[in-house]
Amino acid sequence: MHMATHLNQRDRALDLLKWLALLGMVLDHLRYVGYSADWLYVPGRLAFPWFCLAMAANLARKPAEATNGRWRYLGWLLMFSAVSEIPYRMFIPNPDTLNVMPTLALGLLVVRGWQDRTLQARLLAVGAVVLAALFSRQLMFGFFGVMLPLAMLLVIRRPWYFALLPGLVCLAANQWQVLYYSVRLGNHVALAAVVTCLIAPWLGLFLLRHAGDVKPPPMRRWAYALYPMHFLALLIVRQIAA
Repeated sequence: MHMATHLNQRDRALDLLKWLALLGMVLDHLRYVGYSADWLYVPGRLAFPWFCLAMAANLARKPAEATNGRWRYLGWLLMFSAVSEIPYRMFIPNPDTLNVMPTLALGLLVVRGWQDRTLQARLLAVGAVVLAALFSRQLMFGFFGVMLPLAMLLVIRRPWYFALLPGLVCLAANQWQVLYYSVRLGNHVALAAVVTCLIAPWLGLFLLRHAGDVKPPPMRRWAYALYPMHFLALLIVRQIAA
């Protein structure tokens, strides 16, 4: 089975994937509103790999995108990395990493370095990999989170079983040691989270290939603002519920 329609025109399935990734992220962060809802960690494991897949799908559609377009994409990620950090730290108690945007920005540089054989793109990609290795603990999803968009790109046109590769990378990005230890203790949420990490790329690819008839609202550049705004909205909910 190969990727087809999502590489052409406005992709409804890609919009759906982005909306579902956003929903998964909100569900994950509802755990910090104040109620006991650890099970929300499981659907939350879909959010990051689906955002990475959406990035890979966008870049696969326009591998020869103009230089200005590439820098614009990176610029939006960097701008909202800065804009999101304060609401992120206001909402997440004692965060030990930056918000997710820097991870995605470095992942973008890695993918572009793979696609673009110019010296500049390759040097930026190498720099991104080095930064990911040196500051893995400060980056949300760490070194493997930075590499996940590339892993998604490598399998996006391949048969479904190749999705196991980004599934393993996704699991590695999600503190697999902690999850493995929890599974050994019989924690069913941790077991479900491990399974979700492994199958998330395949589920995302399935959506891209078979959900073209769905008509969600198009998600354009304004959607970047939803990331910091959802922290503020959930912070208000937590204050009301306190």
